[in-house]
Order: sequence, then C-alpha cells, then structure tokens
Amino acid sequence: MGIRVVIADDQVAVRRGMRRMLEAQGDIVVVGEAGDGRSALRTVRETRPDVALVDIRMPYVDGLEVTRQLASPEAELPVKVVVVTTFDLDEYVYPALRHGASGFLLKRSGPALLVEAVRAAVAGDSLISPEVTVRLLRHVTGPPARTVAAPREALTPRETEIAGKVAQGLTNADIATELFVSPGTVKTHVAAVQRKLGVRNRVGIAVTAWELGYAG
Repeated sequence: MGIRVVIADDQVAVRRGMRRMLEAQGDIVVVGEAGDGRSALRTVRETRPDVALVDIRMPYVDGLEVTRQLASPEAELPVKVVVVTTFDLDEYVYPALRHGASGFLLKRSGPALLVEAVRAAVAGDSLISPEVTVRLLRHVTGPPARTVAAPREALTPRETEIAGKVAQGLTNADIATELFVSPGTVKTHVAAVQRKLGVRNRVGIAVTAWELGYAG
C-alpha cells in the first residue's frame, strides 16, 4: 500500500488538502483522519500508520500531547510524527521535537516539503521548515532551562563537525560536498553521532548539537 499516513487537524479543508497532496504521489496512502487529539490517538492505534501528521491546536488533546504519546521513547508502539502547524512559536517547536517529532513543518511550507517530510520520517531522517530552524536556534541558544547531559560516548572531531552541520540544517549531500567526502561516509558518521548522543533521529542530533555548542 505504500507509505501509510494519518492526518490529524481540526479543519476539514486542511485535511482534505493534505490528503490530495499526499495521495497524488502514488506511493502514499492516507489511512485515516481525525479532527481532534483524542480521535487522533484512537485512529493511529487502530490503523497503525507509518507516519502521523499532527496539528498543534486541536480540541480535547493538543498536538504536543499527541506527539508525546505516539513518538516519545516511552511510547508503547511508537509512530513517526510530523507536526504540521500554522504557528512556529518557541513553546510549540521545542517541546514537539523533544517529545520525539520526526519533523516540524509550517502549513505554508507547501506540498513539496510535506511529501518530503513524510518520506524522510519513514527513512528515519527528519525535516524541519527553514523558518522553524531559526526558532529552534533562538530557543536553545537562550538561557538554559535545564542541564544538558554529556554525550554517552565522546564524539570524534569529525563527528562533532558533522553534528554541527546537521544542526545548521544541512543534508547529508550538502555535508558531503562541504567536507569532500561521500554521502555514504556522512551517513555512517551521522549514525555514530545519533548513537553517542542517545537521540532518536536527526532532529535529536540538531537539538542536542545546539545545546552542546557544536553548531557555533
């Protein structure tokens, strides 16, 4: 059936628009929709999609709590979550990523980024809207709200460099071009960084790299 997606948004028109964008690709099928957070959790658990697209502001249970229940390390049956919202506020961006979201997109980002984010999530990668990266940078470079744990295992200088570039929003191909190495080599380093930092995905690398000062 291809990539299975659930769309959770309280606006019918938004859900219909996303469905059209996704199913036009041929390799993506929408297996469920929900108009509130409570229904979103139920629909995801019933349909077991590959990816859930989740809005922040929804009745009953908001998108941040939906993300936590579906994508956090404590999730019983974790599902990839991409947050798609109108609002790029700090109080939404950072918690969503900390709760395990595999991406954070603004609704104005357009269909190409939406499709790319779904495919990236399935591949174990992540996509964040460029505007959101700025919000993330502002948040994690402000006064620290908590103590940042040291990596489980020390990163090599090359791994530290690559972690910093991931935090700057560069793709593996971009990093390979800058460092004059193959994309496969970058992918290997990124996997090592993810393991050493104890994070779930590329977004986790970016967040932690900013916090530890690797992206400076």
